Amino acid sequence: MKKAFILAILILSVGIFAYVNPGYESPIVAVVEYAAPAVVKIEAVKQTTSPFYDPFFEEFFRRWFGYSPFGGQQTTSLGSGFIFDKEGYILTNEHVVSGAREITVTLLDGSTYKAEYIGGDAELDIAVIKINPDKELHALEFGDSDAVKIGEWVIAIGNPLGFQHTVTIGVVSATGRRIPKPDGSGYYTNLIQTDAAINPGNSGGPLLNIHGQVIGINTAIVNPQQGINLGFAIPINTVKRFLDQLVATGKVQKAYLGVRVKTVTPELAKAMGLKVDKGVLVVQVLENSPAQRAGLKENDVIVRFDGSSVTSDSEFVSLIRSHAPGDTVTLVVNRGGKELTIPVTLGSATEEIPTATVQAREFAGLVVDEITNADRENYRIPTSVNGVIVRQVKQSSQIQVGDVIYQIAVSGRTYEINSVKDWNSVVDRIKQGDFVAFFVYRRGTKMIYSFTYR
Repeated sequence: MKKAFILAILILSVGIFAYVNPGYESPIVAVVEYAAPAVVKIEAVKQTTSPFYDPFFEEFFRRWFGYSPFGGQQTTSLGSGFIFDKEGYILTNEHVVSGAREITVTLLDGSTYKAEYIGGDAELDIAVIKINPDKELHALEFGDSDAVKIGEWVIAIGNPLGFQHTVTIGVVSATGRRIPKPDGSGYYTNLIQTDAAINPGNSGGPLLNIHGQVIGINTAIVNPQQGINLGFAIPINTVKRFLDQLVATGKVQKAYLGVRVKTVTPELAKAMGLKVDKGVLVVQVLENSPAQRAGLKENDVIVRFDGSSVTSDSEFVSLIRSHAPGDTVTLVVNRGGKELTIPVTLGSATEEIPTATVQAREFAGLVVDEITNADRENYRIPTSVNGVIVRQVKQSSQIQVGDVIYQIAVSGRTYEINSVKDWNSVVDRIKQGDFVAFFVYRRGTKMIYSFTYR
């Protein structure tokens, strides 16, 4: 009798406390099942050097201890990526794969492939690598990041801290965010902010909408000691502007406006009698530039760039360089207290390069070129600084794209570098075992990088 009573109570309890939504499945499950096979783990082996490099002490350590603490050390960078073309093309962040000697890609099923670096851009922080699959691959579809709304669901898939194919969810917290780059080289612009958990190792992975479309590439996080659940993704529409040329040539052509600007401060506004205290002051309009053709004038204050507010010269340059040549943008300008709206069709940063330039020799993984007006605009290089500009860095180095090399010292003798011809003349005479120092100008700072050429 007692057993029957207990059984009746259990049956009644099941009826009262039955779970709700039987048969329901979260739509996020469907997104993950669809997208996960196209998300990859990336391991990039890099060669690193110490910033405290000294050639004398390197020789000392090699002779007496058999190794150098200043260079030749291998590190492995871990990140994520996703297949966007069934032929094996993969999108990721440039900082994940730049300077890599070897790149290994692991798929969801555990299969691994060696990947080829196709090309990338450090400013945009996007890169394309390629594998040669022995089976049919699943590729993700691009969405429209311009249509993203604050509050909509997003899903991040990646390899945070090495935990492969980790899924996190959240919402779009904000759009149009700008944050400074860790190396101080400029700003990430127009980012998507999300509270979906993004950690080291998520870099390069997709941020997906509820339809399984890629709306962004996860790229940055806020220091966990400062805040949590603040992650940022590069909008996929920004990537789409450059993707075809990146796949075809391994490089991207950047937009060019043709102005030199200065951040407006309250002091500058008072000194010049400006009617606004925020924006960038046009110091110079370059001849035959898109800016001149659009009617921009010196002492104009640019306050908005294609819908984004402008607060500093470095942010302004980053906004220009997030566009491709031929894009038409709208500038809001304050001219003597009157606000004007000026459409501008951006030019190419390469349109200023002379057609008869001398071909530069590649040296120590560096590809250099003559400095153009577009370079001076984009990298804020004053006319008093001459040399050659670094266009590409093919191996891990402290030298960055956009640096100006203005002197080279070789085994005790220093040479002035004013052109590609000077560069070729100097690097042609450098031999293995020579002590070499590059004198570099980077955004208002002069630095020296030394090494033993091997």
